[in-house]
Amino acid sequence: MKLDDLPRISLGFLPTPVEELPTLGAELGISLSVKRDDFTGFGGGGNKVRKLEFLMADAVAQGVKVVITTGGHQSNHARMTAAAARKFGMKPILVLRGNKPASWQGNLLLDHILGAEVDFLDPDAYFELINPRMQQYAQEAEARGEKAYIIPLGGASALGAMGYVNAIRELSEQYAATGRKAPDYICAPVGSGGTLAGMVVGCSIWMPDTKVIGVAVTGSAVPFEERISVMANDAAELLGLEQRFAPEDIRIENDYIGAGYSIPSESGNAAILRAGRSEGVLLDPVYTGKAMAGIVGLAERGKIEKGSDVLFVHCGGTPALFPFNDQLTADVA
Repeated sequence: MKLDDLPRISLGFLPTPVEELPTLGAELGISLSVKRDDFTGFGGGGNKVRKLEFLMADAVAQGVKVVITTGGHQSNHARMTAAAARKFGMKPILVLRGNKPASWQGNLLLDHILGAEVDFLDPDAYFELINPRMQQYAQEAEARGEKAYIIPLGGASALGAMGYVNAIRELSEQYAATGRKAPDYICAPVGSGGTLAGMVVGCSIWMPDTKVIGVAVTGSAVPFEERISVMANDAAELLGLEQRFAPEDIRIENDYIGAGYSIPSESGNAAILRAGRSEGVLLDPVYTGKAMAGIVGLAERGKIEKGSDVLFVHCGGTPALFPFNDQLTADVA
């Protein structure tokens, strides 16, 4: 296995625990657990820490001085990339989708505390401008004699996906240590696709009977099934595996996006309140709330069968709760 041969810098507080959610699971007629990757710790925690362990190892090896990445206003990935850059003496530049805010809340406040240079792009022109803008920053850095490193949206690359190949290995060891069989389903939010690609590859190695479900939190110009299968194949090749994945091997649920990325949905907000009040687990409106809404909806509609053993991967995002306080307190008299 080439996974252990790839350069990796330890950042996260690993392994993260697996916690039972008995009340919510009983309400849905399933056995429900959560992998607490919101507890990865570094830079405020979240799933991107696992990807950054591999991506930053690559950047450090290259002598990088400027790290450039992108995301939405409340990007967990951008926040954690800024923290990782600072840890290794690099300058973080974040090119974010959205207009300059009137106030800096949630992840944006943390970006500021971390001293990131933040550039805001018109959301309507974002996809047209983002790659040229990041390349521009990289060229300016190189002109100053500073090596630049561009990390794609969400750290979604074959190298970044290694974080969740490794996470599935960690998870399989946790299940084996307790004598518990692997879950029937692993569910996670899908934004850029790298986390799910790593899970698909990891499950093919260590949990071959477990089905991976991605709950989309945004639309995609290229269907997620195609994007993720390409990334999973690149990751498999990087690991020296013969197995390849077709789009039909990737299961994506698209009914829980709501009005769009980073726009709270009614079902997502309901899931946030339900998880908080039944289990004391905090979710966010951008990623994990919508993913939990997916689990609830799939269980209620029979697309996750009654009695199934389901593991929810909590990808973090608590800082993104606070900018949406108005929507989440609409029921307050």
